[in-house]
Amino acid sequence: MSDIKFTTAPHPLAKPGYGKITAPDQLARTRNDFSDLPIREAAVASYIDRLPDGADISVKTLAAVLPLWGQCALRTALNRLVDAGHLCRQRERIGSSWVTRTYFSRTARDGAWWARFTRKDAPAPTAPPPPEPAPEPPPPAAPSRDSAFGILAGLGRHDPRLTLSKADCSTLAPLVAAWLAKGATAAQITLTLTAGLPRDVHHPAAFVRKRLEAKLPPDPVERPPAPVRAECADCRAPGPPSAFRDGLCAPCRNQPPAPPRGLLPPDRVRAHATRIREGRRT
Repeated sequence: MSDIKFTTAPHPLAKPGYGKITAPDQLARTRNDFSDLPIREAAVASYIDRLPDGADISVKTLAAVLPLWGQCALRTALNRLVDAGHLCRQRERIGSSWVTRTYFSRTARDGAWWARFTRKDAPAPTAPPPPEPAPEPPPPAAPSRDSAFGILAGLGRHDPRLTLSKADCSTLAPLVAAWLAKGATAAQITLTLTAGLPRDVHHPAAFVRKRLEAKLPPDPVERPPAPVRAECADCRAPGPPSAFRDGLCAPCRNQPPAPPRGLLPPDRVRAHATRIREGRRT
């Protein structure tokens, strides 16, 4: 590859800490280096091999100094050098940002070698940050309007005659909780307590207690489960699961239908008919 001529202008350098980084333990340079690569990839590899460490080998810079190829062609060439084991890109964290280190080896390396090398050259891990102080427990949430306490506290907004104190709400909350346990909603409880009030309510807490105890709804009735129904996989005839075998009903399994329950079989019907006819003759 030494016959290929490149520009003699000084190659641009990258920022300190970036650019080309030469891998160690390489074989001596010969004329047959990169002979197993295509012409373009071999030419790019030979050019990068002669650059000093710190040289800018980004696609944009290589396209400027190697005008024979464009950026797309050079990007493809660099990717193929990565596949061939001559180039390795390693992302590293520097402070709060990530940078890409680019290592070059004239001697092709396999993935296991590059993995060992990049782990060895990676910066030492920084000390873990001190643990953050445990967050303070949140303050207790205010009772919602759907809670037993919230329902009682909101009665005064529906009707001032049922305004209760905080102590009254705490005392009566277990009675409202019993309503909620039976499936009653906050709207239903509020309507039961505020509907049809007398003109004057002298003791709101006693009035609410009496209504809560007297109008407590019964336990919800559990509905029996719906019968399980199935259908034949062939003719789609419905029926109980026990009527199907391997997903098929009796007709589809070529089985004779069972005689109807409570009816005589045909032979017995004919025998009865014969006896009746003989009786009429005599």
